[in-house]
Amino acid sequence: MALDKPYLDIPGTTIFDAEQSRKGYWLNQFCMSLMKAENRTRFKADERAYLDEWPMTEAQKQAVLERDLNKAIAAGGNIYFLAKIGATDGFSFQNLASKMTGVPEDDYKAMMVAGGRPATGNRSIADKSK
Repeated sequence: MALDKPYLDIPGTTIFDAEQSRKGYWLNQFCMSLMKAENRTRFKADERAYLDEWPMTEAQKQAVLERDLNKAIAAGGNIYFLAKIGATDGFSFQNLASKMTGVPEDDYKAMMVAGGRPATGNRSIADKSK
């Protein structure tokens, strides 16, 4: 029996639920492997070869190679795991979020300090009252 997922209509949002978890299992396991220095070294030495050791889809591998975290999220990646790719490259979470949203990093930081992004346009389409 399929579950009702009323949260699927939130613009620009992918909810990491059980389905996404299953879809991205190996992508997220790859990301977690980057917690070990020796794995980061191997990955940086030959990214494609290291990725090919993991039973990920080609789309997942391409998202990693392109450092397109939005594509990686759509392919089942969890942002907290994906952040390990950015850390391997020497980038902060703030820098990654800036790239993902297309907002310059200083502007992104100012927005977060001011309380975050506005809720307008970021609610369920079905819930027009908010």
